[in-house]
Amino acid sequence: MTHWIYSGGDEPRLYGTRPTNCEAEQVGKATRWRSVRRLGCAFLLVALVAPLGHARDRGQFVNTNAELKAWFDGLRSGKGPCCSDADGSAISDSDWESKDGHYRVRVPRYDYVVNGQAQELVWVDVPEEAVISEPNRVGRTMVWPIYGYTGVTIRCFMPGSMT
Repeated sequence: MTHWIYSGGDEPRLYGTRPTNCEAEQVGKATRWRSVRRLGCAFLLVALVAPLGHARDRGQFVNTNAELKAWFDGLRSGKGPCCSDADGSAISDSDWESKDGHYRVRVPRYDYVVNGQAQELVWVDVPEEAVISEPNRVGRTMVWPIYGYTGVTIRCFMPGSMT
């Protein structure tokens, strides 16, 4: 308590040194309009940049058979649609195996490249519901991995000619 008294805490203050309700209201309006301006600028920036981020056809599917593309787009496993050929990855025969009717595949650990280094490949068990049951029209083994915060899982798997 002694420091409070020595610091002038017991002396009365002038009422005019504190902001009044009118002054606080003026400050609030200016702050509110500043926030509205910032929000408007953010929306304007997003509206100007958004068209640059749209998907583009770079010609990578020019020579694709339309019937085969429609087949890929309609592929489904017990876990849902596989999406398309562009979302799946063809894997070599050494990167998948079958044992007692169960499959496992070797896929990259991460969905992105780490420091420009080659990805570490990990073996992942393919759930029974992820196996595509219809005949493979392309002949190559394909896998549709999903990368999440819990690791990599397999959404769809289509065995190739090794079976």
